[in-house]
Amino acid sequence: MVHWHGVSNTRVMLPAFGRDAQAQKQSSLAGMVAVFIALLASPCWASDADALSLADQAAQPVVARSDWQIFTEGMLGHVNQRAPWDDIRISRASVDMLLDTAINPEWRFTLANRVDWLGQNGRYEVVNTFKEGYVSWQASPNAALDLGRINLRSGVALGYNPTDYFKVGALRSVVSIAPSSLRENRLGVGMLRGQWVWEGGAVNAVFAPKLADQRQSAAFSPDWGASNSVSRYLLTSSVQLLPGFAPQFLLLGEQGQSPQVGINASILAGDALTLYAEYSGGRSAALLPAAPVSWHSRLAAGGTYTFTNNLSLSLEYHYDGAALNQSQWRDLWRNPADYWAYRSAVFNAQSLPTQHAAMSFITWRDAGFKALDLNWMLRRDLVDQSWQSWLEARYHFERMDWALQWQYQNGAPGSQYGALPQRHSVQAVVKYFF
Repeated sequence: MVHWHGVSNTRVMLPAFGRDAQAQKQSSLAGMVAVFIALLASPCWASDADALSLADQAAQPVVARSDWQIFTEGMLGHVNQRAPWDDIRISRASVDMLLDTAINPEWRFTLANRVDWLGQNGRYEVVNTFKEGYVSWQASPNAALDLGRINLRSGVALGYNPTDYFKVGALRSVVSIAPSSLRENRLGVGMLRGQWVWEGGAVNAVFAPKLADQRQSAAFSPDWGASNSVSRYLLTSSVQLLPGFAPQFLLLGEQGQSPQVGINASILAGDALTLYAEYSGGRSAALLPAAPVSWHSRLAAGGTYTFTNNLSLSLEYHYDGAALNQSQWRDLWRNPADYWAYRSAVFNAQSLPTQHAAMSFITWRDAGFKALDLNWMLRRDLVDQSWQSWLEARYHFERMDWALQWQYQNGAPGSQYGALPQRHSVQAVVKYFF
C-alpha cells in the first residue's frame, strides 16, 4: 500500500528489507547482550550522550565489474490494518540501473536511476528517483573534482546517522525500511565536490547551491526543490591517528542555520567485534513549529559482533536532542493535527520523533543451507516503549533472489509504532539481476 505519512510529494510503501551486514570473526557477547536487553526494558535514558567505513573512503577509486548494473524487482503483499480499516493488497515493480563508465583515463561519468510502479488494491502510480548523474575529473593521482547530482552519504552507524546531512528531503519513494535502502534509494544533491587524499588521510570540500524553492510531485521530475532548496557547504577530513583508527571530522554550513559539527569513528575492538559512534551538534530549532533555537546534540553508538557461523549481531543506541521528551510526546498526541504535522517533519528529515531509541539487527548468512540468508531487525522507542519487528528469509540464485518478509509493529495509541495504521504485513519479493 502507498502510505503517505503526510509528507508532500513522497510516496511510502510498506517495507521490504535487503541484505545489509558486516563480517569479522568470533568471541563472547554475553555482557553486551545483557546490556542491550536492559536497554530495551528501560523506559528512557537521561544521558546526552552499513557501513563501518568512513565516508571519505568513497573518494578511493572503485573498480566496477561492468559499466552497467541493472536489476528488476517485483513484490506482492498483504497488509493487516488496525480497525476500522480494511486489509490492503499491495504490489510493486521496480527497475534500478547504474552506469559508471570511463570517458578517458582522467574523466568518468556516473548515472543512477530507479523507477517504481506502486500498487494498492489495483490502483497504481509511477515514481522516478533520479539518484545520481555527474562527471568526475581525476586531476592528479591524489585529487579529483565531481560535478552534478551526487548521493553523498556520511556516517558509520547502521540505523540512524546524525552526520548524514544530505538525507533531509531526499526520499521520493520508500519501498524498504532497510537503512541501506534509505541511504541508497534517494535523490542525490546537486553539488561541486573536491577531494584530496594522501597516505593516512583525506579532505573533501562540497558546495551545494540552491536550485529550486519547492518540491515537485510529477512522476519523472528531477525534484531539485527536494534536494537543493537551500545553499549548503560541507567540509570533511579524516586522519589516521592510530593503526586502524581514522576518525572523520565534519563541518556543515547551511543557509539560514548555524554551522553544525560532526565526528565519525570506528575501531576494531577484537577479532570479531567492531565498535563505532557518530555525533553531530550545533545550534538549530527543534522540529516542533515555532521552537526556539538552541544547541542540539545527536548521537548514534553501537557495535557489530560476528560469530564463526556467519551470524552477525549489531546493537545500537540512538539519541536526538531536537526530538521530543516523554512529556512533550505525550502532550502532542492530544492535538492530532500537530501530531501528524510533526511526524511528517520528522519523516522528511529522516530523524527520530522522540529523544531515545534502540535497535538490534541480526544477519545469518548461509543459515543452514548455502545461499540462504536470514535477517531480523528490532527497533524500540525508549520513550513510549513501542516497537517494530521485521523478519526476512532470502535465497540467492545465480541471477535472482527470492525473499519472504514479515513485519509487525506494536504500541499504545499515539506511540511511534502504535499510531501507524498498519499492524503487520507479509510480502513476497523476487529480484532479477541482468
